[in-house]
Amino acid sequence: MNTCAHADESYLGLVASDQTARPDAVGSAIDSVSVLSEYSRRRMFTFIRRAGRAVTRDEAAASVGISRKLAAFHLDKLVDAGLLSARYETPGGIRKVGRRPKVYEPTDAQITVSIPDRRHELLADLLLDAVLTEEADENAAQAAVRTAEQRGRQMGEAAREEIRPGRLGPERGLTACEWLLDRYGYEPVREGPTQLRLRNCPFQPLAAKAPDLVCSMNQAFLSGYLTGLQVNGVQAVLAPEPGECCVRLGPNDNDRDDQLLQDD
Repeated sequence: MNTCAHADESYLGLVASDQTARPDAVGSAIDSVSVLSEYSRRRMFTFIRRAGRAVTRDEAAASVGISRKLAAFHLDKLVDAGLLSARYETPGGIRKVGRRPKVYEPTDAQITVSIPDRRHELLADLLLDAVLTEEADENAAQAAVRTAEQRGRQMGEAAREEIRPGRLGPERGLTACEWLLDRYGYEPVREGPTQLRLRNCPFQPLAAKAPDLVCSMNQAFLSGYLTGLQVNGVQAVLAPEPGECCVRLGPNDNDRDDQLLQDD
């Protein structure tokens, strides 16, 4: 029995299962937005968010001038979409005889829909970390690149700890990377066993305003992830194309030179 081949199949199966099982963040956001497309439902949601307390069905119905039964229907839709939470409670904390009314309040859900996917919050977080940790012997741009590499490496180490893949060569390593790249909106496309093209830049249009800085941070972030995940024989290189990510993942220089020598 080929134990290495068996390990490859098990690991690749784990990655595929994880991709299937993980929530589709964009799809969930679109579903939530579609729930809010109904006018009365959207007005009730706004009323509850601004109330600053739990709201009963009767109060929600009165806020938009509809029946209690119709309000209950809309409120349940908002709960199912994860926008509201519901529980039974006596308003004012006073116990009364009979069934306690159902009350609703907003959840902490934040809805962002962007097609193609954008990750401005990640870029902002990295820049904030750079400002807070800038060292005396570096400028702001150097601090930003350092912070991006560190964050990518931490994420790679966390992923490796979770999936425990063993040794990762170029092909299996890129398969492992695709999950993160897809999750963060890079839209990865496999162009060969050891070549990964990234069709989308999640940092546009900010990258267009400061391409040198953002592209350097992007390359450092992906390089750090490869290091943390311990992917051998692959590097993140700058290869900008109009409308795409500025970085591609491919064989490192030594492997490419070896291949050229073999071809000769």
